[in-house]
Amino acid sequence: MVLVFAESPKGKFKKIALEAVTYGKKTAEALGTSCVALTVGNNVENAGQLGVYGASKVYNINDASLNTLDSQVLTKVIAEAAAQLGAKIIILSHTSTGKSLLGRLAVRLNAGSVPGVNALPDLSGGFKVKKSVYSGKAVATFQIKSDIKVLSLMGNAIRPDASGSAVSVENLSVNVPAAKVTVKEIKTVEGTVPLPEAEIVVSAGRGMKGPENWGIIEELADVLGATTACSRPVADAGWRPHHEHVGQTGIAIRPNLYIAVGISGAIQHLAGVNNSKTIVVINKDPEAPFFKAADYGVVGDAFEVVPRLTAALKQFKAG
Repeated sequence: MVLVFAESPKGKFKKIALEAVTYGKKTAEALGTSCVALTVGNNVENAGQLGVYGASKVYNINDASLNTLDSQVLTKVIAEAAAQLGAKIIILSHTSTGKSLLGRLAVRLNAGSVPGVNALPDLSGGFKVKKSVYSGKAVATFQIKSDIKVLSLMGNAIRPDASGSAVSVENLSVNVPAAKVTVKEIKTVEGTVPLPEAEIVVSAGRGMKGPENWGIIEELADVLGATTACSRPVADAGWRPHHEHVGQTGIAIRPNLYIAVGISGAIQHLAGVNNSKTIVVINKDPEAPFFKAADYGVVGDAFEVVPRLTAALKQFKAG
């Protein structure tokens, strides 16, 4: 059995949870077994809809203490659930929660583990998975030989497949230990798609000259339905919030489209974005290193190019 832990912060599922369920379904099909989803907390909304994305059954551990996603408690809960259900493969999302769970679960279950996988398993001659290494410059293949396997799935690695139908939700009874940490407050960014989940990202750097000029970036992002991002110097200068910083020391992303405006393309920045499917660079310096990594490049002043691009997109949408 394949068990997918579907994260539901504040009781709601994000796209990355649906991707994990689809990944679990396709993995289960290849292995000739079933895929079930596990949710936790007493505020989960529409858990049965995970069946639409491939879960043959959904189990919920209905306990209010699990709403805060405490990794130490969750590890024990998920491990016990996996043992009860006889799961041999546990799939997590490669989020901050998933990252903190993967190693703990692997130790507790005596399992082989690979974080940040980006492709379905290769079952020829064993169980092999792939992930990016060396800041996205190469792809490594790992063979897991243990009986139980734990994986975390990168965001945007697989498209959610809504070809199934809703299923019933069953309560699963496990021992929920007392937490050693008290969570007093959780602050999250609301109203935008988180960068690791965004399919389109519009990012800008020091070429914007100051925070007062960010309006043209936000307008372009709004027209595209994109999430905004920035380079490290911009975040360090306080022009933009640090949660928008993408790069080796920030957030690593893999959107379908990444538009970089006024960013030179230092290696540290490229390390966090070079898994993007399509990269578009707008820079007035024709020698900017970013052009070497770009699929499309525009040499020009961002203050002229971006407004014209936005106007063209508005006209295209209106037509």
